[in-house]
This record gives sequence, C-alpha cells and structure tokens, in this order.
Amino acid sequence: MASHAIEVKNLYKIFGPRGEDYVKLVETGMGKAELNEKHGHVLGLQDINISMPGGCITVVMGLSGSGKSTLIRHINRLIDPTSGEVLYDGVDVCKMNENDLRAFRRHKTAMVFQKFALLPHRTVLENTIYGLEIQGVDRRESEKRALGWIERVGLQGFEKHYPNQLSGGMQQRVGLARALTNDADILLMDEAYSALDPLIRVDMQSVLLELQKELKKTVVFITHDLDEALRLGDKIAILRDGRVVQQGTGQEIVLSPADDYITAFVKEVNRGRVVNVETIMRPLSGNPEGLPLAAGTVLEAAARTMTGAQISNAHIVDANGRPIGAIDLQMIISAMVTPVQHTDRQAA
Repeated sequence: MASHAIEVKNLYKIFGPRGEDYVKLVETGMGKAELNEKHGHVLGLQDINISMPGGCITVVMGLSGSGKSTLIRHINRLIDPTSGEVLYDGVDVCKMNENDLRAFRRHKTAMVFQKFALLPHRTVLENTIYGLEIQGVDRRESEKRALGWIERVGLQGFEKHYPNQLSGGMQQRVGLARALTNDADILLMDEAYSALDPLIRVDMQSVLLELQKELKKTVVFITHDLDEALRLGDKIAILRDGRVVQQGTGQEIVLSPADDYITAFVKEVNRGRVVNVETIMRPLSGNPEGLPLAAGTVLEAAARTMTGAQISNAHIVDANGRPIGAIDLQMIISAMVTPVQHTDRQAA
C-alpha cells in the first residue's frame, strides 16, 4: 500500500491583496498584530512545517483563530498559499494546474464538514453517491458502493430518508459515508464532530477509529478539543496564532509540554488514558511475573485489567511477545496522578 503521506513545508498564508510583499517581514519577526495595524493584512499561517504520515490520523488542534481550518483548506487548495509547499506523495498541490487539481480533489481527497453540508433535497443514498456522480461512476456501481458504506456507518434502513428526518449524529454519519464512498486516499475532517452532543461525539470518534483500523486512510482531523485530539491522533500538531507550537504523539505532548501555553492545555488531562505502560516500566529482574501486557497499553486499561484479574504485578511484552519490562499496580497509580518525566520532545 502506498504511503499517501502529506508534507507541509514552509507554508505561509497572509490574507490581503499584497500578501507576498510581507512574507519577508513576517520571517524577520513582524507579528500578527503589527502586520494588521501597519499594513492592513492578516497573518493566517506562519512557517508551517508538519509531516502527516500516510495511513495515520494527524490531528491539528488549537483555539478559535489559531489557523487550523485555514491549514486544512490548503491541503486540497481551497485556499492558495502565499508561499510554501503542500506535498502529496512528493507532488506539490500548490503547483498543480486546473485539470490536475480538479482530479486531485475528485479522486484523492474527501472532506467531512462540521455543519454536515448535506443536500436537503436528496435522500441519504443520493447524498452518499453524490461524489461518485461527479466522478461519472455508473449509477448501479455507485449505489452498490454507497449502500455498503451506509451499512458500515450504522444507517441501514435510512437510505430513503432526507436530512431533516435525521438527528445530528445520523447526519454526520451520512457525511462520513459520503466521504468513504469516494474511496479517496485522504480524508479531511474539519471540526467534524464539534456540533454533536458529547455522547454522540464519542460514538462518532469510535466509528472513525474502528473504520481506520481497516482502511488506513491518511486522515487530517481538525479540532479545538484536546481530549478528542488525544483519543484520535496518531500525531498531534498544536497551533497558536498561525504557528505550530508543538507537534508529536499525544504522550509526548502531555509528558513534555513545550511551553506554558501547552502546559495550560494539558494540565487537566487524564494521564491514565494517554501514558503507555512502557513509559514507566522498570527493567526485568529474573523471570517475568504476573500478567502479560502488550506494549502500547495505556495505564488506565492496564490498571483495569490487573484489578479485574486481582493481581498486582505484570510484565510488558513487545509485538513478538518478548518480555521487555515489568510493572506493578502501585507504579501505575502513582504515574496516573504524578507527572511522568519524558525526554522525547518535538517542539516546533
């Protein structure tokens, strides 16, 4: 399977009629407020460098105005950059001609929006096949593919319903089915679950994670919610005022915040759902004891497993089943309430 990686390199976006004229000023230190006050231009993105691995979920998060939605719209070039590159499998999307860009949008990317963006006069089935209609796919084949994805997202039996007959969560499932029916390599999700009630939101996160285990799409997911980012993201990039403040795994960000801004973000995080057992394990001394736990198991799950089995000791095993360390319940409890030191920082 091809990697379908996305590389964002030295990306700047300055909104205004002469944005190109001010890139050098921004590069040499002019900030967002000064640029707006002196020159009447708005700094949207500043020197963005993010590698988005193929087959993984990259979450871009930040508060309102941080530039995250502007960034995702550069990937399918709904917004043109002021300078910089957006590479898909080594090809710069920013340099594609009109025909290549149209083909890229139709066949390589699919987007799921916060406000669902369903066509109100079309049924669930008709909304789901819309992208295939644009591509010119045969109607019978389109319906076959669409019905399969409608079933996979849990909407079987609702094919003939219209959007106004569905709940918000159901409408978002239609949006996801539509994106998956296109069979695009890249799935762009811009605040896709932000409008949903908390329980429905968690349910939709679970749907995405289950589908991703099988599909291995290159997913770019935009959110302002850290808990959502930590649950979904194989990699997380945090933006502030159009700049990347820190990027890395959820564990790296929680354990080694780059600055006070990130520290404030992560201070209320449940570490038991983020920190892996191998981060706190001790070296083996003698034969492995207790229950085997797979590397990558988070502390909360390990504690639940060990408590359920009524044991206080466990050993950690790698992907090949080889013991690589030991752990006990007291270590887990301590790590869940006390900050764990971590050395692998990836600050941008």
